[in-house]
This record gives sequence, structure tokens and C-alpha cells, in this order.
Amino acid sequence: MKKKYRPIYITLILIAIAGVIFLPKLLSYFGSSNEDKGALPASGPRALHVDALVIKTQRLVEVINSSGTIMPDEQVDLSFETSGKIVELKFDEGSKVSKGQLLAKINDAHLQAQLQKLKAQKKLTEEREFRQRTLLSRDAISQESYDQVVTELQTIGADIMLVEARIAETELRGPFDGIIGLRHVSEGAFVNMNTQIAQLIKNNPLKIEFAIPERYSGEIQPGFPIKFTLDGIQDSLFAKVYAVEPKVDIRTRNVVVRARYFDPNERIKPGRFVSIQLELSSVNNAIAIPTESLIPEMEGDRVFVYRSGKAESVLVKTGLRTEDMIQITNGLEPGDTLITTGILQLRRGISVNIDNIK
Repeated sequence: MKKKYRPIYITLILIAIAGVIFLPKLLSYFGSSNEDKGALPASGPRALHVDALVIKTQRLVEVINSSGTIMPDEQVDLSFETSGKIVELKFDEGSKVSKGQLLAKINDAHLQAQLQKLKAQKKLTEEREFRQRTLLSRDAISQESYDQVVTELQTIGADIMLVEARIAETELRGPFDGIIGLRHVSEGAFVNMNTQIAQLIKNNPLKIEFAIPERYSGEIQPGFPIKFTLDGIQDSLFAKVYAVEPKVDIRTRNVVVRARYFDPNERIKPGRFVSIQLELSSVNNAIAIPTESLIPEMEGDRVFVYRSGKAESVLVKTGLRTEDMIQITNGLEPGDTLITTGILQLRRGISVNIDNIK
């Protein structure tokens, strides 16, 4: 008997559960007055709340922002052209040095001895040449004998030049005016051509190296002004481009540019990071709108404007672009009200309410 009535029990339980869930809602609906039902809003499209912008003319400037590095005008690692023991270091670390100034010296005693020997030989040979020339004028010797003496004299002269060149290799001199850095050796150290003695840097003028996208490469030429800033200096500084790399980097698709900045007080050190701005072109009295308000479509670019409580679509033509603004050359006039928010929900003829207007 119990198994026979089990489906009935289950059905009754389900009905009870459904009643507990839906009964309050049914009572609320049927218990409400006709007056309350009549108060429900009528069905229909609701107005979209948006922000807007009143079109005004303004000056629009196309700006490229980039980052760069301060570089010295000249920089070289100082080292000797030969091997030997250092006998003199004639510079103070961090001091200014002049072009041609003797900075360090390698032991050249053996070369100096060779030079003295050759000079003595040269003096004797010159006297022989004088005597042979006198005898030749009197036909006392042959031309061949005189030529041998002349050749010997020329050979000694060449040997002297060779030894003097080797002596010059034992001297380290400044290749240009600049500031010498920290030295890496001491007197008495044995050095060779791969040993760095110190670094010489010329800090005025300074070079600024940075990169720009390839599409702007034709607009940046020598003489183009740039503005840059760096930490620790509040004022903006100005420099001029002096060289542009003649090819595009295939890895970055950028073009490397260098500018020159004259820093008479030498307050800026090479190696620092700088933020750079380049003003490519500008338009006065331009109609410009935020870039996010522009809708690209197959037939062209469109924007939505507010007219008589509704959104109207307008086909426009564009011009100069900046990071956040774009010039409109046709389609909008000063005084038009441009819708700037809710762009994805806008449709032609949809009702709109403006919450904020600029």
C-alpha cells in the first residue's frame, strides 16, 4: 500500500513547495488596486544620458613625444699604442686637460739610447757626404761612390724618424680638450695596448640621441628645434637636430636622431634620461574634437551631434591628429554640440539627455 501511494505523496510535496514560492507574488499582484496598476510607466524607448561638447576653434599642435639619452660630444678610452712600464702619470682625476697635453709616460730609455746613437751616426755621415761632394766636384771620385754616401745618410734619417715615432708611442697625450675620468692604473704598472688608463670626455656641447617613428622621418631635418626636460631641472630646455640616421632600424621601425645642446655651465652629465617633445605642425582656428568621439565606418568617419533632443549622425573629414585630439576639416561648425559619451549606444534619431556639457 505504501509503495502504491508514494507518487501521490511526492506530487503533493512539490505542489506545497511551489505554493510557498509563488503564492506571495500572486497575492501581491491580485491584491494591488487598479489605481496602482495604472501608475506603471508606459512602454517605449528611454532617452540616453550623455555628455556633450560645444565646438569651438582652437590652436592644434601635432606633437611627438619621445625619450632619449644625453651623450658627450666626444668620448674616448685612453690607452697606449705600445707595451711597457708606466713611469709617469701627469694628470689629476676629474680635472680638465687640453689637447696635446702629456698625460702619462712609458719607460723609453732604450729608445732614447737608439736615438742618440743614430744622431751620432748621422753627424758623421753628413761630414762624409760633404767631403764626397767636394771630391765629386773635382772629379776625384765617381758618382757611384757619392750616391752610396747619400743613400746611407737617407737611411739613417729614416731610422731616426722610426725611433722618434716609437718614442711618441710611449707618450699618452690628450686627443682633445675635455675632462679626464678616474684612472685605472698606477705608476710602475706594466701596460699594453688593451689596458685602459682612463676615459676622456668632452661635455660641451652635449648630444641628445632619440628615436622617432619612420613616418615622421621626412619631417625632421638638421636645424629642427626640440624641447626636452629631465629630473632635477624644472625649466624646459631647447636643442637643435644636427643629424638624422639615413636608414630605418628594421627591428624597431624607428629612425635615430641626434640633437646638440650647448651647456656652458656643464651642469648636465652624459648618460642621463630625457623626455623630448617635437612640434611638427600647427593649425590656428582649427575645429578639433576628442579622438574617442570619432566613429570610423566604411563610407567614412562619423560623429554624433545633439539636435532638438536627438542624436544626429554627421559625416566628417579629418586632418591633423594629436595624442587626444583630431582636426575636423569638413562636417562640423563652431557652435555645434558634439556628443562625447555613450558612442556605442548611439543611433540615428535616438532621444538623448545631456548631463554635462563643456
